[in-house]
Amino acid sequence: MIKPLFWEEDTLKIIDQTKLPEQYELLEINNHLEMADAIKRLAIRGAPAIGIAAAFGLVVGLDRHKQLSSQNFFEKLDKIYEILINTRPTAVNLEWALKRMRDVALQNSEKDNREIIEILLNEAQKIHSEDIESCKKIGQEGAVLIPQNARILTHCNTGGLATGGLGTALGVIITAYQQNKNIQVFVDETRPLLQGARLTMWELEQENVPCTLNTDSMAAYLMAEENIDLVIVGADRIVRNGDVANKIGTYGLAVLADYHDIPFYVAAPNSTIDRNIKSGKEIPIEFRKGNEISTFQGRQIAPPQCSTISPAFDITPANLISKIITENGFYKTD
Repeated sequence: MIKPLFWEEDTLKIIDQTKLPEQYELLEINNHLEMADAIKRLAIRGAPAIGIAAAFGLVVGLDRHKQLSSQNFFEKLDKIYEILINTRPTAVNLEWALKRMRDVALQNSEKDNREIIEILLNEAQKIHSEDIESCKKIGQEGAVLIPQNARILTHCNTGGLATGGLGTALGVIITAYQQNKNIQVFVDETRPLLQGARLTMWELEQENVPCTLNTDSMAAYLMAEENIDLVIVGADRIVRNGDVANKIGTYGLAVLADYHDIPFYVAAPNSTIDRNIKSGKEIPIEFRKGNEISTFQGRQIAPPQCSTISPAFDITPANLISKIITENGFYKTD
């Protein structure tokens, strides 16, 4: 099972996903600023994974401040919290994990700083292990929706690299394959940063799942001509009415699936559900730097002064979604 990060011998390491699939390289994270940078530049990415990473980031950020007074220690905790929570605004798992960590620290505020840090490390490890178990359950819940001989279309990366392990949408696919279902997966490349081409194809090949890479713009053709049986994607935030924020391009796939009468599934853990927001219109959308679409691997592919727009996510309305798969079964709106 692929994991995006490791805590070994009191050291936090992450897979640098910007280097895959050409290089498998581990980065050592020594403080919260290094973690914030890794999250911002997508060295670690995926809603559940960045929640886990931020939890560990809080621990390594506080570790050098053991000698502070209790008041100054908690002031430092709040500063680190703010730096980490502001790295990426759309994925709610980041906020969920950091709030959980801060609550645990406050509940133990009478203890010595060293003991609080140890308690926080245990909580971060618990968040990680819980997500691994959630992914396994999501895989089991979702695999029942995958028929024998299914031809599946997916978008972006939702595997072990994006979670604590196994994955959400990709976890469903892998579980179905492990149940000896004869499946074929079509993988959107996922412009502009090619998480599908670089990461999803790599993960599926590690698991020996039959897969075919296609450009994002081929999705309509595949649905019309290649007998796609279902689309399954992940999510960065699911709100109360069932609207879903996910990687840019997801909304278009849902519209196409609806037109072609193809089931459209979303797989995500409960930590991705934000019941404080009523509808997708309220979800903050992250905008990335324009050079992510005007350049490729450091080479300019558009006129240097061209205007760009680069939303990282879009909102898929609930009425276009067939089912939302969680570790506790199918999500029901309030």
